[in-house]
Amino acid sequence: MNRRRSLFGPGLGESQAAILELLLRRGRATLADLEADLDLATETLRDHLAALAAKGLVERSGVRRDGPGRPRVVYGLSESGLEMFPRREADLLRELTRFLAEEGNLHLLEEFFERRASAQREELIGRVSGLEGEERLREVARILSEQGFMAEIEHEESPPRIRLCHCPIRDLVEVSHLPCRAELRLVRELLGRSLHRVSYMPDGDDSCTYSLGAESGTLSNPPA
Repeated sequence: MNRRRSLFGPGLGESQAAILELLLRRGRATLADLEADLDLATETLRDHLAALAAKGLVERSGVRRDGPGRPRVVYGLSESGLEMFPRREADLLRELTRFLAEEGNLHLLEEFFERRASAQREELIGRVSGLEGEERLREVARILSEQGFMAEIEHEESPPRIRLCHCPIRDLVEVSHLPCRAELRLVRELLGRSLHRVSYMPDGDDSCTYSLGAESGTLSNPPA
């Protein structure tokens, strides 16, 4: 498989992958700029740019005037387009967390997540203020889904459970469960109820699932 197609995965042809890579290298480029570097007919190039724009990978980022005549549209990668290229933040965070643990400084990471939760607390508490029962539970699930946890409510059991189908910080949790503790303390506060852990992804389960306990209780079974 061609290197470019391997980099971007299925769904993009060789020509579209080449356009994305060229826009990354140039930063921004006009149709004429792209024609100069790619062996593609003008109309073919226009079609590819339109297709990439429809996928949200390329966007118009202004116009350029090189002299008399109509200004030329300038194209660039969108945020989604930039995300198509390899990123190493997860690896770096995992290495940083492991370094802090080895140096006996995990308390710094714990303080960071506590401050992060505190910074969100006022806004999020405002969103659930005045809500009770099912309405409050659904709003908390909505908040968690917005943060990348893909939360679902399960009513098959009594009391109901809240199921987190995805962990957006899984690479970090592989090194330390401190982020789980901070997030769950905030969730407990949003719900106004204690939580009992039923399943946990770092233990090999498919999800992190919590059964709702008594109102205004303390967190039960916090992650180690």
